[in-house]
Amino acid sequence: MPEPYALLIEGGTIVDGSGERGFAAAVGVRDGRIELVYGPTDQIRAERRVDATERVVTPGFIDLHSHSGLMIFADPLHEPKVRQGVTTEVIGVDGLSYAPIPDPTDLEALAHINAGLDGRPDIAYDWSSVESYLDRLDGLRPSLNLAFMVGNSALRIGAMGWDEVVASADDLANMRAMLREAMEEGAIGVSSGLDYPPGAYASTEELAALTAEAARGGGFYHTHVRYDLGDRYLDPFREAIEIGRLGEGPAHITHFYHRQTFPDGPGPMLALVDDARADGQDVTFDTYPYEWASTRLLIMIPPWAQSGGPVQTKERLADAGVRDRIRREMAERGVLFAGRRAWDDVRIGAFTVPELIPWEGRTLGDVIADRGDDPVDVLCDLLLAEDLRVNQVTPGPWTETLRDFIRHPIGMIGTDSTFVGAKPSPRTYGSFPRVLGQFVREEALLSLEEAVRSMTSAPAARIGLDDRGLVRDGFVADLVVLDPERVRSNATYDEPRSYPDGIDRVVVGGTIVVEDGAHTGARPGRVLRRGG
Repeated sequence: MPEPYALLIEGGTIVDGSGERGFAAAVGVRDGRIELVYGPTDQIRAERRVDATERVVTPGFIDLHSHSGLMIFADPLHEPKVRQGVTTEVIGVDGLSYAPIPDPTDLEALAHINAGLDGRPDIAYDWSSVESYLDRLDGLRPSLNLAFMVGNSALRIGAMGWDEVVASADDLANMRAMLREAMEEGAIGVSSGLDYPPGAYASTEELAALTAEAARGGGFYHTHVRYDLGDRYLDPFREAIEIGRLGEGPAHITHFYHRQTFPDGPGPMLALVDDARADGQDVTFDTYPYEWASTRLLIMIPPWAQSGGPVQTKERLADAGVRDRIRREMAERGVLFAGRRAWDDVRIGAFTVPELIPWEGRTLGDVIADRGDDPVDVLCDLLLAEDLRVNQVTPGPWTETLRDFIRHPIGMIGTDSTFVGAKPSPRTYGSFPRVLGQFVREEALLSLEEAVRSMTSAPAARIGLDDRGLVRDGFVADLVVLDPERVRSNATYDEPRSYPDGIDRVVVGGTIVVEDGAHTGARPGRVLRRGG
């Protein structure tokens, strides 16, 4: 007689992640792996049984974009993600990975300049290689699994420092060697964040060479595009696709969406992806299903002012001549849209200085109006007072066109989640339940099966997980049990730190981490190394 299952989820409908119609079956879990059970289960032995009657059982959700590479050390339970059904997330995004960085001074500096986005927890920054960083994460034992991208900023810092310079042949060879070693140590690809220095200083050709190296190791290119390029509408995405073509590697456009300020609709943007795929190129994208973006407030400062790293950046921010140049450039770009100034909708947070804490969750426009000072002076003063760590939340995807990206057959979900400030973007807590509740159940924008596929098997294939993303015999038991009639996001702009309804249970590697909507305290997660 076979050993009893460690867990048996019975009575539910299986939506297996393939996109095919749901079916009736039980899910047995033995040694952390799935065994589907058809027919009556009353005679089947199990150490733990879960009644999933009137529930749907899906694979665990895979988040293609998360800024938890440091903050998870401070909070390994990671409730904002696991309580919405996420069992695996991709870190090291936007070119801002924290390995490989051989020099500890550079590691501290990257955490410093990027604190408004990734946080800067009080931990020992005692790793240097990708292997040592991933070992540190494995020792942490978080609640969910992590897959790691190598950021091109880390490669540039290691090979050529922080300055705005063109990579030489030797620099490029060093970056490729660093990336090759990182891939051998378990990274799944290379990322870029072309608004974030020093990675923003990379040329198209430099990024194509890194893409080629990543592809040679079985990885892909994951990009936050160069939004200021050319027409600032299609040209940034044309470059992303061109990088993949030149590098002969898969290209993935992250947080792909249409802005209200763009001169035309989403059709031409999506056509770029469709046409490239029709030509045989491997191009995919993710989007987040909220109207609110979030990043470090430092992004409002031009990249040239950030050359050299955080110390030089702060010196420039304190310089009256630099502030005058920033003012001129902002005037040339234009700071008005629909009668509103650029800073009116910039909600700021993550303050620690006592006199600034009352501004937590208010807008930059509020601070400017209260102080009665020049906007650039206020911006620079805030960044200096908080040692660059201020976060911002701003309008992002346009509500009227967001659905075009969510229902596109190539589209996937990446929360672009941030974990700093009292009021982060609601996407951190509610992205996956919002798709399932609003866009599937309430609006019928796409079927439940299509939505689950975009959250599970599609991203699993993108990042190279061959035993996750499907409810299938032998696959790892990363699972979600949800109520299709009740699942919904409660995270809003005003109350972003609100957990969802209807995500009843979440299982990671066969261990229940969420039960009846609450965290169990279990931490069975691990780093999913490529080839491991």
